[in-house]
Amino acid sequence: MPNTLYQYQCGDPSIPAMSNVSYFQTMPVSGPESYPSRIAVVGDLGLTYNTTSTVDHLLINHPNLLLLVGDVSYANLYFTNGTVDGCFHEQTYQPRWDYWGRYIQPLVSKVPVMVVEGDHEIEKQAANQMFAAYNSRFAFPSEESGSSSWLFYSFNAGGIHFVMLGAYTSYDKSGDQYNWLELDLANVDRNVTPWLVAAWHPPWYSTYTAHYREAECMRIELEDILYKYGIDIVFNGHVNAYERSNRVYNYTLDPCGPVNITVGDGGNSEMMEIAQADDPGNCPQPYTIPGENMVVLCAFNFTSGPAAGKF
Repeated sequence: MPNTLYQYQCGDPSIPAMSNVSYFQTMPVSGPESYPSRIAVVGDLGLTYNTTSTVDHLLINHPNLLLLVGDVSYANLYFTNGTVDGCFHEQTYQPRWDYWGRYIQPLVSKVPVMVVEGDHEIEKQAANQMFAAYNSRFAFPSEESGSSSWLFYSFNAGGIHFVMLGAYTSYDKSGDQYNWLELDLANVDRNVTPWLVAAWHPPWYSTYTAHYREAECMRIELEDILYKYGIDIVFNGHVNAYERSNRVYNYTLDPCGPVNITVGDGGNSEMMEIAQADDPGNCPQPYTIPGENMVVLCAFNFTSGPAAGKF
């Protein structure tokens, strides 16, 4: 039921072994004058000293909804024995997920959470399993939103329709995600949900050298359809910094394009990004761009950095 306060306990009453009673409130009913009071959007949270600062800030401000835009526990930066080397590898330390869950419990036990996967959630394991820990720890309204995968889905929060897109699964125009997205957006009633917000992990527009145009292939495939249906705001993580763009479409200022907001500074163990691609000598060369988890490299014809598009 919308706008309803629920109380619950977790555990097994037959032992007995039950948690304390917790409470959460569902989203308000969809409508043009009905909105959550506060929505928190966080990317690249991790479990560090800086994470505590972010989470403390969230707890103080009492959000009604929490969006996590990828890179949650960073368990894949650890060997199976728990030692850290800070690099991607085929191993992963699953207790790190449990540490993160216990730490974040005071927040997520009382605030509805919607999450989309980042590259650190891939966690390639035996039998070519991917996203196994991520999928085991979060619930996704995929079936409710007509999606065939928990890697992409949509939901309403009052007068806002959110589309959560997967950057690490197929997004080409002949794939399931694209076909689902087109149908989902076509069915949005802007009289009921006037705001249309999208979220995925790697940003399409960023002035930082880190991950510069790394998701260009995804932009080429999906930007037109998001523009067609009038997406208002895009949230991303991945780049460990904060940045907000003007309204932009195809590297050009456009009043009908979305505002792009990167919030990849949640508290992860990686360094904060400071190098700007606009600075002299910093514009990356195309061959330095692809991330190891992006399928194809599409970022060609670099000139003098993103300032060329003036976004």
